[in-house]
Amino acid sequence: MTYIVNDSCIACKYTDCVEVCPVDCFYEGENMLVIHPDECIDCGVCEPECPADAIRPDTEPDMEKWVEFNRKYSELWPVIITKKDPLPEADERDGESGKLEKYFSEAPGEGG
Repeated sequence: MTYIVNDSCIACKYTDCVEVCPVDCFYEGENMLVIHPDECIDCGVCEPECPADAIRPDTEPDMEKWVEFNRKYSELWPVIITKKDPLPEADERDGESGKLEKYFSEAPGEGG
């Protein structure tokens, strides 16, 4: 099992999760985070830290696409280990549906 970040993170990018991760497996895009599935040790400490409920175990139904999505972008984006402020529109976008199609950016974040 591994944990993944889904589209609930897009346009919010809360980073509470990165501070508790013992193996630094989070990677930062311009407007979301992902988890490298091969680096995640399945400890689960990140899941309850996410205010947007964007971190889920890959054992839930229909998670295969998110495992591959997280793998792809974790290999392109820089690692993030430091908590940062969420995006300015985070409160407004939290819980919105269809965020992958509306807002996703492939651009990397700053990392750090």
